[in-house]
Amino acid sequence: MSGIVLDAGALIALERDDRAMWAVLKLAAIRRTAVIVPTTVVAQVWRGTRAQANLARALGQCVSAAFDPLAHQVGALCGRTRTTDVCDAHVALVATAGAEVLYTSDPDDLRRLVAACRAGAPTIVSC
Repeated sequence: MSGIVLDAGALIALERDDRAMWAVLKLAAIRRTAVIVPTTVVAQVWRGTRAQANLARALGQCVSAAFDPLAHQVGALCGRTRTTDVCDAHVALVATAGAEVLYTSDPDDLRRLVAACRAGAPTIVSC
């Protein structure tokens, strides 16, 4: 799936009304670029409170990448990289499935996971 991928840090930035991340979403909409959010990231960030109105609005513009089809691959990636963060491994696998850009607040860990995926590496942007 081509497009851009957002991790938890990017969603938190949107929730906090970060202008740069909102500009990313706006530009993606103008260019008709898919904005992909792994469902594990949503679970990590979503709390269902009124304070998350910005986040809810942002998620309405995104495409979900389900965890179930990748569960075994996520576990194997964690094993290869000797990590335990299932969410980051899911983000890396989704991003290497054809995304051009990955927005993350954890670029070092994501670079390591993306490199271990043995697939096309997106540009990783810190947010």
